Amino acid sequence: MPDQDFSTRSDAKSTVYWLTQTSADVPVDDSWLSAREQATAGKMYFEKRRRDWRLGRWTAKRAISNCLALGSDPSFFSRLEIIAAADGAPGAFLEKEPAPVSLSISHSAELAFCCVAAPGTALGCDLEQIQAREPNFAADYFTSEELGILERVPSMERALFTNLIWSAKESVLKALREGLRRDTRSIQVQPAEARREGWNPLSAAEIGTTRVFHGWWRTHEDLVLTVATDPAASPPVEVS
Repeated sequence: MPDQDFSTRSDAKSTVYWLTQTSADVPVDDSWLSAREQATAGKMYFEKRRRDWRLGRWTAKRAISNCLALGSDPSFFSRLEIIAAADGAPGAFLEKEPAPVSLSISHSAELAFCCVAAPGTALGCDLEQIQAREPNFAADYFTSEELGILERVPSMERALFTNLIWSAKESVLKALREGLRRDTRSIQVQPAEARREGWNPLSAAEIGTTRVFHGWWRTHEDLVLTVATDPAASPPVEVS
């Protein structure tokens, strides 16, 4: 577990830290949100959207506080803000100044997944439920090479690899700060097909350029988690 400002660590550019939290971990009150964050939450009409948003912010604040050795007192969290940029990507601000981290957040099924890396790292993370997709899903969103991967894996793992490839695409598009505004077939994912416990490697090429993102994937209960970075990073380290 990191115990200092990780931006000063010799391995900072090659390490990603990750944390998951559930809705049950989030405080009921809003004292840990800044005034600006409370105002944002107050404008959310749908309760599920607000609940997911709070869960993501709580997870990000816990992860960043750990990485920067800020302590775990929720009363301090109101001074650590997670604010979306114009392109929708989350950014961290400490005492209203940019915090020395790169950040990505995802949530699904009452679970939030946050990754933190050194500043300047192109970083994206995503989690997806492992479930059957509509029959034409892969044909509509995957490249021919990715469809070939689905044909090769055992049928019992097809749902896993379908959601893995989709999740990796989302992670890369977050790292590019473009999201699903871009054609998902412009990213070609190559995951390690021989699955092992913990994190497994993947790569993702940006078609039409020479840029390649490297990343990692793993399962977590009935979910698949992915991380994509540029530059490449070692297997993500869980914080507690």
